[in-house]
Amino acid sequence: MPAFVLILAYVVLALAPLALAAASGRPPRPVMDEIASAMAMVAFAILLVEFVLSGRFRSISGRVGLDVTMRFHQLFARTALALALLHPFLYTLPFARPLPFDPTRQLTLTFAAEGLVTGVLAFVLLPAFVLLSIARDRIGWRYETWRLAHGLGALVIALLVLIHARHAGRYSADPLLSGLWAVLTAIAALSLLHVYAVKPLLALRRPWRVTGLRKLAERTWEVVLSPSGHDGIAYKAGQFAWIRIGAPAVSLRENPFSIASAPGEGRDLRFVIKELGDFTATLSGIPLGTTAYVDGPHGNLVLEGRGGTGIACIAGGVGIAPMLGLLRQLELDADPRPTVLVYGNRHAGQIACAEDLARLRRQHRTQVVQVLSEPPDDWQGERGLVDAALIARLFAEPRHRDWLYVLCGPPAMMETVEAALLGLGVAPGRIISERFQHD
Repeated sequence: MPAFVLILAYVVLALAPLALAAASGRPPRPVMDEIASAMAMVAFAILLVEFVLSGRFRSISGRVGLDVTMRFHQLFARTALALALLHPFLYTLPFARPLPFDPTRQLTLTFAAEGLVTGVLAFVLLPAFVLLSIARDRIGWRYETWRLAHGLGALVIALLVLIHARHAGRYSADPLLSGLWAVLTAIAALSLLHVYAVKPLLALRRPWRVTGLRKLAERTWEVVLSPSGHDGIAYKAGQFAWIRIGAPAVSLRENPFSIASAPGEGRDLRFVIKELGDFTATLSGIPLGTTAYVDGPHGNLVLEGRGGTGIACIAGGVGIAPMLGLLRQLELDADPRPTVLVYGNRHAGQIACAEDLARLRRQHRTQVVQVLSEPPDDWQGERGLVDAALIARLFAEPRHRDWLYVLCGPPAMMETVEAALLGLGVAPGRIISERFQHD
């Protein structure tokens, strides 16, 4: 789906409640009251659309990338939070009783129990929910635990706001707007069902097997999955997938990993995975033949449809995984463009896939720039960090402005590299990146 269609659809859904409220024909109230109601309605619409943005629908994220979709999801979650927290303080009309000149209660807000209690609960839970989501890496929750709490918590808040809107909202009691809220809430709930149940059940028909497992570097492993009884998936180099290994199809034990293989290499999928806790801590004990399930491909860190007189892949740590897939496919395609791989790590023991890098340097003539922040005394590569100074040394020539730059790694490194490239005159459209962490 084209990006402009997604943006237009989002704007229409977010503002549709305001259009229905304006069309209801109710007499106007003081400006601040109308602004307060408008803020509440837009916040609720954003909250419900958030479910769809996080639902892994490739028709939505396929063009812009799931990474961008998720960043959009996080940005507007905070926007909805600000609108929701501010709106109750802007009302100016009395609440508890009808005004003498308003026997129909069209101008009166209510403190009816259903509207009051659910509104207060949502008012308290929503900021706590958003703050926990922002701080999830700091509070030490297992990914599976956080994921379940995030999905169910969002649904509970949405249901509370739905009850609050229909019982306390002046406009939301109107049949058309009330119906819109019901439909959007149902779609939100179905999107959760789609991710947690429908897609896993469909995956039962297309199982995979673990056919390869080897240690590549310190706490870094290569896992190879082979399709069992089917032809695998059609993917592009640089994309990623959610995988379950040694767990039932319907399970929370699912994590996203970049595909390190190239489509031209065959049906098997290779993943480069670093032990960071949760499922990844069990990698060394996975028996060959273990059943796995794959949800993918996802992501837009791909070269198809993009120009560039040269290709620069800039990776940090396990961010090397999608770069390997991209460079392997360029090698298979005999792509004549010059390619540079900048690969940063803390020390030499963390360098993964050294044999692949040597082959790419030798056969595909890829320039490989290794960077260590804690190098040994005999280190022959770059020392320090993948920073603005290094980027300037490598890509300051005018010809480099027409290259395509592919970034994957720690957020701080990617932000530094993006800023450096923009400072060198590289157009934003020639920089593509993918993040699995945003806060």
